[in-house]
Amino acid sequence: MKKVIRYVILFSFALLEISPVLFLLAGTFMGNQEIVECVAPVLKKGDGYASWKLFPVFPTMKNIVELLLDSPEFFQMFWNSVKIAGGILAGQLIFGMPAAWGLARYSFTGKKIIYMLYIIMMMMPFQVTMLSEYLVLDRLELLDTSSAIILPGIFSTFSVFIMYRFFCGIPESILEAARIDGAGEFQIFFRLGIPLGAAGIISAMVLSFLECWSMMEQSMTFLETKSLWPLSLFLPEIEDGNAGLSLCASFAALLPAVIVFLSGQDYLEQGIASAAVKE
Repeated sequence: MKKVIRYVILFSFALLEISPVLFLLAGTFMGNQEIVECVAPVLKKGDGYASWKLFPVFPTMKNIVELLLDSPEFFQMFWNSVKIAGGILAGQLIFGMPAAWGLARYSFTGKKIIYMLYIIMMMMPFQVTMLSEYLVLDRLELLDTSSAIILPGIFSTFSVFIMYRFFCGIPESILEAARIDGAGEFQIFFRLGIPLGAAGIISAMVLSFLECWSMMEQSMTFLETKSLWPLSLFLPEIEDGNAGLSLCASFAALLPAVIVFLSGQDYLEQGIASAAVKE
């Protein structure tokens, strides 16, 4: 009996957590009139409380057709998001992996200080570094370009922190055996470090993708040209005439993040567990 009660409670909380996604999915197949009737008090079109339906009374594919066939801005911003996310992830692999490996496997003067600086930078919100980033990007003449978003994202310290924890878990005896066999440091990194730390690398990439796919403040601060905006800035205000399109676009923007999360869920759990281990 206790087990049943436990499952019921957990299921209730899980259903509560995913309810916004279910609302988006239901709204995707609703007509504008039905949506407006549900949220009329929110739009100041009526009195009382807003309501919602898990299943549309009159299902329609109009919103999906309009998004896919009559919204070229959606696809332009979608590929802008792909470009930004791909550039950031590629840069983090190129620069973040060696940085994490160096911090994890080598001893040098000031190592603890550098590690603490990484932690401090990881804890700082964008609002703290926004002005300094803006001034640097302005000096480099990168404002209002995709590079203004990609370049700061490449040097995110969070992905380094995740990979660092995994690289620390590689037994030193394996690396020493490779050195005795004549392997150089670069060979050890590429042939042992990367394969053995693959779970941490993948989990770091999954977390970074989830972050940069939904980033809004950076784009609003550094990008002025609308054709450069990512998908996170596409969603229009919910009004009488475009309520269904707005909800459909929101659900479509959420899908890539959900797919990436589900694909790397196992690695992500390992990364979180590893990052939680104290020194």
